[in-house]
Amino acid sequence: MVIRRTSAEISAARATATVFGVLAGLGGITHGVGEVLQGNVPVDGLAIDSWTSGPIATNMGGEPGITVLPSALAAGALTLVFSTAVVAWSLAGVRRKHGGLVLMLLSTGMLLAGGGIGPPVMGVLAGAAGLGIARREGGWAQRLPKRTRRVLARAWPPLFAAGVVNAVFLVVGSVILVYAIDLNTPDLFLGSFYFAVVSLVLIALSGAAYDAEKTGLSARLVRSRAAFLKEA
Repeated sequence: MVIRRTSAEISAARATATVFGVLAGLGGITHGVGEVLQGNVPVDGLAIDSWTSGPIATNMGGEPGITVLPSALAAGALTLVFSTAVVAWSLAGVRRKHGGLVLMLLSTGMLLAGGGIGPPVMGVLAGAAGLGIARREGGWAQRLPKRTRRVLARAWPPLFAAGVVNAVFLVVGSVILVYAIDLNTPDLFLGSFYFAVVSLVLIALSGAAYDAEKTGLSARLVRSRAAFLKEA
């Protein structure tokens, strides 16, 4: 069996939703802080730059986004509310029934409030992955050919690790570096965002296969134990 007993306790769906949900919320908080610091200035249309001064504005394009609110202050305040809720729900609520759906809705609220583009997209994808937490029978991945499912299951741990490293850089590391060493590589940040989206889709798909394999392993262990006890 590919997945050892020690890793069978890990839910890929829950790990993906929790880790990337928290990072999405932290990214939204960065946007909200910049908008609040702008004060009660009006927003012209839907587009908004979260930062209009400082290294994030000059080196990261101001972290643009959209908002349905009339001022930067209002956008920032509501973005902070939604972003904090995304972090809290990812840590404490995503494992509940419909937890993934709630995370997707909160991330959509973060998008409309002014939380940028990257963090809400990450949150929605994390929530989509979290939809598999409550699926006890393995979901759609259980119906995949066994060989395909096992290949995808093997791919989840390295994909997850690479995705987390990239997302931490995108959300946290990039901000630290633009302030610490004046890093000014917009193409790197944009490439990191694209990688985050693609990798998170692959992580969600391979994670479903990982959890399906885990479900199959658990079922076989139960049957084996029952047969052993019957023979004893």
